[in-house]
Amino acid sequence: MPALPQTMTVIGITAPGGPDVLRPETRPVPQPGPGEILVAVAAAGINRPDVLQRQGGYNPPPGASDIPGLEFAGTVVGRGPGATRFAPGEAVCALVAGGGYAEYAVVHESNALPVPEGLSLVEAGAVPETYFTVWSNVFQRGRLQAGESFLVHGGSSGIGTTAIQLAKAFGATVLATAGSAEKCRACRALGADNAIDYRSEDFVAAAKAATGGRGVNLILDMVGGDYIDRNYEAAADQGRIVQIAFLNGPKASANFSRLMLKRLTHTGSTLRPRTVAEKAAIAAELQEKVWPLLQAGRCKPQVHATFPLAEAAEAHRLMESSAHIGKIVLTV
Repeated sequence: MPALPQTMTVIGITAPGGPDVLRPETRPVPQPGPGEILVAVAAAGINRPDVLQRQGGYNPPPGASDIPGLEFAGTVVGRGPGATRFAPGEAVCALVAGGGYAEYAVVHESNALPVPEGLSLVEAGAVPETYFTVWSNVFQRGRLQAGESFLVHGGSSGIGTTAIQLAKAFGATVLATAGSAEKCRACRALGADNAIDYRSEDFVAAAKAATGGRGVNLILDMVGGDYIDRNYEAAADQGRIVQIAFLNGPKASANFSRLMLKRLTHTGSTLRPRTVAEKAAIAAELQEKVWPLLQAGRCKPQVHATFPLAEAAEAHRLMESSAHIGKIVLTV
């Protein structure tokens, strides 16, 4: 391997604020610790938590890098003590608690996965955050089973496009909400059986109609706010709702009698602060159960646009516009 530089370019957050606070900075190249690998980053996915961090509302957990970026793909260029899983030169993608918007990043080897055959590094950079999130919330917490009905809000988002494909691949009937006719068409093209334009349709009525009046077995919600009460109405008896974000706010007025009468389960989780071991367990299941789908082309990350690392601010503007379908990726 060629000698590594001492410094690298990263995207720092100069102060809480709008996209323009994202600026290139020079930082030392990190050194891998025990069990860690150093990766020359080729691509880093952008996610809503990055926007919240930039705005000052989602600080990295203790010990994590203050550099934004929760996922990346690239080539292994260094290994810390005891790291043996990946060889130098191997292509990997990884989930991190911070540090992705950089030329080099470190990650514990158990939180990295080989780049699936057939995917480019740019596509692989769009995989970890959404696939870890969907697998842990839809299949582990939500317990989605073949033959059940599944509704994902924000179906054209990175999370949504992933959830549609995985739920369909594992035998569910898939419903998705999205904010335009174009986005609904994209959801159907990815496998959604029903796509509901929430700007012109009542998703509760549409979900009940699509399920013969029974309601939906599992709902993945990143909206919150008034959607909480409406999710309770749209859910089937013994349905489950998994909360992963609150784009409309974390507080709501809801008719909780539905929770009792329908015997609903409303749970939720965040991914970023979970331990290395917990993320490693998710990674192991992904490699066993989902990587074959990626390699067979049955699921594929939807990359809407790429931006050079130095143009992270422009990438965030696109993210905040919600004009995209799928993922936005920074390239290094």
